[in-house]
Amino acid sequence: MINKLKFYLSLIIARCAYLGIKILNKSSGTSFVGMLVLKICPDFLKYCPKYIKKRIVTITGTNGKSTTSGIIAHILETAHQNVIHNLKGANMLTGVANVFALSVRPLKRFDYAVIESDEAYLSKLYNYMNANYLVVTNLFRDQLDRYGELNTTADFIKNAIDKNPDLKLILNADDPIVAAFNRTKYAVYYGFENIEYKCSYEHNSNAPLEVFNCSCGEELKYSKQFFAQQGHYFCPACGYKRPECNYPANVVVYDDYSIINVQNRGIYFEFKVGLAGLYNAYNALAAISFAFECGLNQEEIQKALDSYHAIFGRTEKCVINGNPTVIQLIKNPTGASEVLKTVDLKSNIVIAINDNYADGRDISWLWDSDFEQLKNAEKLVIASGSRANDMATRLKYAGVPKEKIIVEPNIKKAINKATTAGKTTILPSYTALLKLTKEIR
Repeated sequence: MINKLKFYLSLIIARCAYLGIKILNKSSGTSFVGMLVLKICPDFLKYCPKYIKKRIVTITGTNGKSTTSGIIAHILETAHQNVIHNLKGANMLTGVANVFALSVRPLKRFDYAVIESDEAYLSKLYNYMNANYLVVTNLFRDQLDRYGELNTTADFIKNAIDKNPDLKLILNADDPIVAAFNRTKYAVYYGFENIEYKCSYEHNSNAPLEVFNCSCGEELKYSKQFFAQQGHYFCPACGYKRPECNYPANVVVYDDYSIINVQNRGIYFEFKVGLAGLYNAYNALAAISFAFECGLNQEEIQKALDSYHAIFGRTEKCVINGNPTVIQLIKNPTGASEVLKTVDLKSNIVIAINDNYADGRDISWLWDSDFEQLKNAEKLVIASGSRANDMATRLKYAGVPKEKIIVEPNIKKAINKATTAGKTTILPSYTALLKLTKEIR
């Protein structure tokens, strides 16, 4: 009884605190309220599932969590479902508590909760709520100082899965680490059978391909390898191979969109996705697969895809200083390399790299990312953020002409310099994105 009282008290205090934040403009409001309610009521999240009538959907993985969860939430909302969603990407416990604290009303119920979760915090989240679905996008090397090697991150997710007895998994079949999560659970798979490029940019990458061993110890081989470890793999020793997909798809990648043909129960359905890059086609395929699992049809899904807009620096398009600007988060070698393929080399380019805790202190990933894609940039390439000099050095070794590289550690000044000169592409690390968002909103 006391804990329930604390829960309801925390809801009241949450709204007061959020109002104060907005009046004072002191924070983006994505986690502070969550920290506050968890301080008042440590079991706050335990009481939240009763406000969800249908399903709790969780999404995790190295790259694509925010976009995949955003598309899923938008599909459900377009289908007239009432959804709680941590839209702004705050995906640790404080961020999840934050969105529930500001959404829940004592007499109101939601149809779905769509929760993006940090890989390392998924198990902690499942201590408080049993999800119905877990969508896993991929696992790439990311912030070694926080997560360690990939087997450590995989163990985080495995431990979470083991806590949730009725969890249904929606897994990327093209990722050999993700595909192996089906050991003890009901699982469906999505993946690409064929990929065709009809884009103006170079779709090949100079980034090193990942090498993985099967659980038997033998190196996995590939009949098709799309990027990093994504592809059609098999073990020549024990016979382990990419699982057959429940939702196999073919994709044609254009400059600013993709056409995806997805098979559902033997019938192919075509979808147009207005997001650039193969990595976003994977995100969309994950969301489409979930939607099919929930019984939604092609018309409902496409209607949502047509009206979906990228959020919070994930291929976000806006206008700054009167000029069109694209903002795309980069934070690890594979994700950055895929983003760099799509950069408009005729635009001014700002790369803002910080090394705060949320970014990861270790910035060695810059040297494994394919910044060589920028060597033919036609205009300014501005290195910014707390590690601006390191970024400038990387650009020099990537072959970007020295006369085009500008070092401006102050992110606001760097953005103004680029955007007043014309069309701009901004590639920020996570905390640089937060700083940028605060400056331009």
